[in-house]
Amino acid sequence: MKKNTWVKALLGLFTVMLVTLLAACGSNNASSGNDGASKSGKTTTITFWHGMNGPYQTAINEIISDFNKSQSKYKVVGTAQGNYTALQQKIMAAAKSKSLPVIAQTTYTTVPDYSKQGFIESLDNYALKGSDKLTDADLKDIYPTFLTSSKYDGQYYSVPFSKSTRILYYNSDLMKKYNIKMPTSWEDIQKDGEQLKSKGVAAIGFDKSIDMELEGLARQAGNSLVAPKTLKANLDSKKTLEATTFLMDMINKGTAKTAGEDIYGDKNFTSGKTLFYVGSSAGVSHMKQGAPKDLNWGTAPLPTYKGKKATEIAGNDIVMFKSATADQKKAAWAFMKYLMSKPVTAKWAEKTGYLPLRKYALEDQSFQDYLKKDPTAKASVDSLDFGFQSTAFVGYSEYRNDLLETVDAMLTKHEAPAKAMGSLQDQTEKIIKENN
Repeated sequence: MKKNTWVKALLGLFTVMLVTLLAACGSNNASSGNDGASKSGKTTTITFWHGMNGPYQTAINEIISDFNKSQSKYKVVGTAQGNYTALQQKIMAAAKSKSLPVIAQTTYTTVPDYSKQGFIESLDNYALKGSDKLTDADLKDIYPTFLTSSKYDGQYYSVPFSKSTRILYYNSDLMKKYNIKMPTSWEDIQKDGEQLKSKGVAAIGFDKSIDMELEGLARQAGNSLVAPKTLKANLDSKKTLEATTFLMDMINKGTAKTAGEDIYGDKNFTSGKTLFYVGSSAGVSHMKQGAPKDLNWGTAPLPTYKGKKATEIAGNDIVMFKSATADQKKAAWAFMKYLMSKPVTAKWAEKTGYLPLRKYALEDQSFQDYLKKDPTAKASVDSLDFGFQSTAFVGYSEYRNDLLETVDAMLTKHEAPAKAMGSLQDQTEKIIKENN
């Protein structure tokens, strides 16, 4: 998608969202005051926009309630904004209308764009300075990959929140039926696929898009799609093309199956059309609800490729906006730090299936009891040591749209990997040059 076309489309979307948002904010501000927050006596109230729903919304509401009861200086008011896409649209519309909340959930990849547009607050003065800063012990206990992605341009701009990994779901019944052992490598799965093809079963299932699997295998092969720090694009490098071709060969030969219009590959998996399925660890709760009661299934970390381990960590962080008052920012940091505290991050992981943010959880007896009771949650935790996150940069959203279109071109239009990824290389280099 051309940059000008992309910008015009976004402006049109933001105009529509702005009309709806202003009507909603009108009623909120009547009771909340400036920037969606107010003071009532000595209590500073802050607004928190998030995209949680279902059991996840129940869990965050419980944690917000616990925080509010734990002290009397601050009050957090959480507001669900629908799904993640709607949330991001509302944040951008609110930034234009100067009606941002105090804090919000967002993907870490939006931080560079937020920073460039000047409405996001650096957290260095809170996380690294003052009496309420994170201690050295805190910084060592939080998983390094989360801290790395919370930093942009040398400063902390977000704190980790709802994180998940890509994991392998397996059908124990089919493995036993076809005498298939647990694969240790993607190459094993490829061989299994050749054996299972005649049985009418694909070895592995993917979601509608394979962008995260492509990035994961490219990382296992030896490079990032976009290198950190240098922002060098590696979309058409030899290693990336090897990984892309490996995935596409399995799909084209029928040894792997994508979800198509079902979006997610869990339906193919639970109906026995695929032996394995690569999906988000956050999807375990949905799998429990959707899988037949008599289906014996489990989870495991992703297999190696080229002898190396890697799994992409996805999910959302929490950011603070500059438009908040000084008191609101102090309240916001108190809540953000609370979310990262040892008992709360363990509780959040137990309630939702998201990853614990700290290594402490592995020593927490309650969390260990949870893993024993629900072993399907263990694969995501076991994957943390080799998890990675995409390189964030200004223009990332445009780049990701192009990546999704490229993957779709290979899957539905049968465009050759070299041609598709070559075009993506050119588009990405242009985005990086124009924005960074």
